[in-house]
Amino acid sequence: MESSVDTNLNLHAVLGISMGDEGKGRVVHEILEQTYNATGMEPFGVVKVNGGANAGHTAAGLKLNLLPSGVGNPKVKKLIIASGVVADPRKFLWEAIPLEEKGISVFSRLQIDQKTQLSDITHRLLDLAWENYRTNILGMQKRGSTGRGISPAYCDETGQWQIFYQAFNEKREFFQDSLKGRVNRAMNTIKHVCQISEEDWHEFFEELSNAEKKANSDAIEKGLFDNNEFDFSLFKGKDAFSLNFDYLDEVYWSAGQKLAPFICDIREGILKNLNCSKTIVAEFGQAYWLDKRHGFTPNVTASHTTTPELFTSCGIPIQPVNTIGCCKAYDTKVGTHNFITKIDHLSDPLGQKLAKLEYGTSTGRQRMVGWFDAVEKGNTLRYEGFKQIVINKLDALTLNRPKSNEDLKICVAYKANDGTILKDVPRSEKIHKTLFPVYETMSGWEDDLTQIQSFEELPIEAKRYISRMISSMIECAYPDGYEKSILPKVRFLGVGPSPGQIISDIPDTIELIKY
Repeated sequence: MESSVDTNLNLHAVLGISMGDEGKGRVVHEILEQTYNATGMEPFGVVKVNGGANAGHTAAGLKLNLLPSGVGNPKVKKLIIASGVVADPRKFLWEAIPLEEKGISVFSRLQIDQKTQLSDITHRLLDLAWENYRTNILGMQKRGSTGRGISPAYCDETGQWQIFYQAFNEKREFFQDSLKGRVNRAMNTIKHVCQISEEDWHEFFEELSNAEKKANSDAIEKGLFDNNEFDFSLFKGKDAFSLNFDYLDEVYWSAGQKLAPFICDIREGILKNLNCSKTIVAEFGQAYWLDKRHGFTPNVTASHTTTPELFTSCGIPIQPVNTIGCCKAYDTKVGTHNFITKIDHLSDPLGQKLAKLEYGTSTGRQRMVGWFDAVEKGNTLRYEGFKQIVINKLDALTLNRPKSNEDLKICVAYKANDGTILKDVPRSEKIHKTLFPVYETMSGWEDDLTQIQSFEELPIEAKRYISRMISSMIECAYPDGYEKSILPKVRFLGVGPSPGQIISDIPDTIELIKY
């Protein structure tokens, strides 16, 4: 089985081209294996570019939020956290210690950039407080935050209140002074701006405790952590809207000191290894339509999710990069997003099947499911750009109903209330909410795809569906024709959840769309 490795580039960026949850973690794993098999050189590292513990990945059977997906591959020399990430030091330990107990090396490979931003419990409390303010004071719909404190942490960046990880390698007094200012700002905001009730204030701590105890239940059962490790009520002060600063300072300084040996300037190592043709894979959290500038507020993340962020986050010059756009053969969304192609997962048989597969890695929330939206992905191709594309979970579309009734759909355009047909995504959320999908219906297949390793072995219905996914996306990306454009190549198709369950011998794009 041949792979479509671009041996001319050793810097790879794995991007989501929809609304997140596209399976980027498994793509990182497969790229690492493919490039190693093609070059025989062990990869230098996997870089987490943006976001924080809100970016859930499942790779090689490991569920991760903060650590790069390459952690499960022992050939990867470095697990790198770039400066565009916001991270709670305790979360590093909560993920790394159980992995080390399983025999997976983390600390010997971990590199945290000096300019990575420290997040802490104040950001998590602010996250809950702002969600409360949105619903209880403003009467708005819930945003659907993960509650991990990501947006408030990035607010510290734009407000010039950052605490960088390099603080753990400096005098403790400097850290304490910065932390005191952060706590005071957060408490004043929660009490006076968000107008949180005392009842809700106490519930925040219970909510955070329950979430982390559930997420870390295996580690607690194994005795790797005491139950008190995840008891957030210990951070409460004597009065409402106050924190026990001495305890807070001790907990975070202690966690930071455990990570201090791994805090460094990541820039030089990345540059040197790129110059030595060592593979580096950059892993993005979230996806294009969740970018804080290009998505639809408030249903966006707080960081940039597009390729340029790779260079600013790593602190290296712009240079050629193999951009790999990831999506599924169907769409998923969480939160309160407007979902044009949504399938009713309660009444539609395929919707019921897909919904059983779709729960958030970070939150455990049920994801909404929908048909493949070629308009969204075509716009991402046009304005973000990617050289290759990966389509995951093709196997999930295998249908079980009587064949005469088995149809699949692809959204190839949008229709406005006045009948206008659109092949681009309007930048106005107000307009976006008025649109309806224009579907093409295609025959489905009953064959099990999970054991197939070659494109030629696929049922003809699957080949045609893949072809139309790609061609409709390209038509939306290049409304004036694509004859002079360099089209993305399908790097592989995911046909099962396990490593290696992929099809890589995909025809060139021009040949593929002829199906």
